[in-house]
Amino acid sequence: MVVADPEAVNGSKFEGVETDSYALRIFQSTLNLLAHILIGIVVGVCIVFAFRNGLPLNMTNMHIVLCVIGYQLLMAEGILALCPHNSWTAGFRLVDKRRTHTILQIMGSVLAIVGSVLKMLDKSTNFNTLHGQFALVAMVFTTVSLVNGLTSLYAYELRKCIPGNFSKIPHIIFGVVAFVAALISLCYGFDYGFFKTWTGLNQHYGFAYAMMGMAAAFTFIIIVNPMITAFSKTVRMCN
Repeated sequence: MVVADPEAVNGSKFEGVETDSYALRIFQSTLNLLAHILIGIVVGVCIVFAFRNGLPLNMTNMHIVLCVIGYQLLMAEGILALCPHNSWTAGFRLVDKRRTHTILQIMGSVLAIVGSVLKMLDKSTNFNTLHGQFALVAMVFTTVSLVNGLTSLYAYELRKCIPGNFSKIPHIIFGVVAFVAALISLCYGFDYGFFKTWTGLNQHYGFAYAMMGMAAAFTFIIIVNPMITAFSKTVRMCN
């Protein structure tokens, strides 16, 4: 993002730079708002689907609730919390953004892992579908990212033993892989017949594809900033 010179705000000769920066900030804020809207739609539809038969929830529906809230809500918001143009954390100090990120990531990771384990225990055969295989990838990288996040969180204190970027860059990459794998697993979940039957569009794939598209859209918006950060840190470390 172009950082406006203080004089530009006062209408100096750098007004053009400020205009460009303002337009970019509006674009970033719009994408951020779109991501929140799409998260709400996708998570909301999944929760309504899981509660379609009321309480108590069977193991499959419990799996859906825990994993969707864990991955697509809490972990998504945890990543967005660190973005400079995120609406609800824009006024936070950096240290508070990191604390918010940590809390949301821990909560999301625990829910997602528990949801995955419950479904594994409920089945006699696991990981025999693409949905299950990508869910396994998401769970493994979520666990690794969660552990690695501790060294990233205390990177400053551990800087004499471990260079900060050596813990932060892998943490970002592991987290992105987990988040994208969770997206792919979710998309295969939308492709199941019982979801299409529930929508009343079993013979037409429009709604399922729309849900896949919305999930993919907010996932892409969310991972752009972390990937740029990881790339920048890698370049600086190599130089």
